[in-house]
Amino acid sequence: MAYFLRKSVAAGVAAFGLMASAALAETELRIAWYNDGIEGEVMRDILDKFEAQNSDIKVTLDVLPYKAILESLPVQLAAGEGPDLARVTDLGGLSGHYLDLTPHVSDPAYWRENFGPFLNWMQPVGEPEQISGFMTQLTVTGPYVNKTLFEQAGVNMPGENATWDDWAAAVNDVAKKLDIPIPMAWDRSGHRVAGPAIAMGANMFDANGEPALVDDGLKAMATTLYNWHQDGTMAKDLWGSVSGSQYLGANEDFANARVVMYMSGSWQIPQFAEKIGDAFDWWAVPAPCGPAACTGMPGGAALVALKTTEHPAEVGKLMDYLSSEEVLNEFYGRTLFIPGHLGLAESGVDFKTDDPRAKHALETFAGAVPGISPVAFDLQGYVYNRVMFNALISRLGEAIVGEMTLDQAFERMTQDVEKEIAEKRRDG
Repeated sequence: MAYFLRKSVAAGVAAFGLMASAALAETELRIAWYNDGIEGEVMRDILDKFEAQNSDIKVTLDVLPYKAILESLPVQLAAGEGPDLARVTDLGGLSGHYLDLTPHVSDPAYWRENFGPFLNWMQPVGEPEQISGFMTQLTVTGPYVNKTLFEQAGVNMPGENATWDDWAAAVNDVAKKLDIPIPMAWDRSGHRVAGPAIAMGANMFDANGEPALVDDGLKAMATTLYNWHQDGTMAKDLWGSVSGSQYLGANEDFANARVVMYMSGSWQIPQFAEKIGDAFDWWAVPAPCGPAACTGMPGGAALVALKTTEHPAEVGKLMDYLSSEEVLNEFYGRTLFIPGHLGLAESGVDFKTDDPRAKHALETFAGAVPGISPVAFDLQGYVYNRVMFNALISRLGEAIVGEMTLDQAFERMTQDVEKEIAEKRRDG
């Protein structure tokens, strides 16, 4: 009896040891994430499937405000702390913190074949072969209009190759006839202003490839925005309600039919499909033209691996799963995001929507990609583009609310860019 008791105790201890070992073997990965729409919910579903197939890996999705990703995460990473992965938009600015996934993914050639044009957006300076992550969404900036308001006002929407001036005249006409409070609204964002500035002829860089934010093209677009805020085309109290480089969107005003035309981008599609639905026809239109181009800015959010992880092999395994064509087809299809995967861009994504407005918007923004200016692609891939965007919007904002003249704003933009980039280069 004693023998069997000892044997049972020994077996129990061994079993407990195995359970403890299994528990200790479980790896937890944390992803810092933000949402534009429903993508966090979709990603959680996908992560649950991954965990079901990989019982030794648990993935926690920490959904944070976008402001925390933009402002707090860089501070955390600079201090040598942070999650295993993060969804980020400042692709070049944070690139020094990205883990090179090349030795940790099963097929680097697959990554280069399907994500090639976008990998360089995430590569640290001097690391042209690094694989850091993939685009959770490819975005294109551009305007939406409330097509229903145009129809009610009996105003024709400007057609192909229309300029910003053409659209300004049209939306003012609609707003006046229907007593709409805001003819036009733009996201308060340097990135949003950059595309139209490039259309007006802004080069963003000099002949040596060094940043040169202020030129005649940039001045032309900035002056137009300044004038629109003075004549009521744009509402001064929107951009004027925040300061510095702080972002402010007008999506709520547009969704509530207080805005005729809203300059934002493709990432709004899922939100508008859910919040506006068929309340009115929200219609994406091609980027208005300038003398140099008819272009918006490319961009988007990427899921990147971070050097702060203590589990690079497990991160690589997770990224292999998430980047697979089957999984990304589900993710892009449910979130209504433009694919940042060349194979899916060619074969087509099975978008889960019957909304004709959403389908039209997806087609409009996807169709705009071939016409995006090379200057816009270069700017999006520039490691210090955030410095340029911040200088542009903060100083333009100060001029709009009367804190300085436009000429002073242009001078300060140049000074800000030179100073900030010099400091960043000095600090490595």
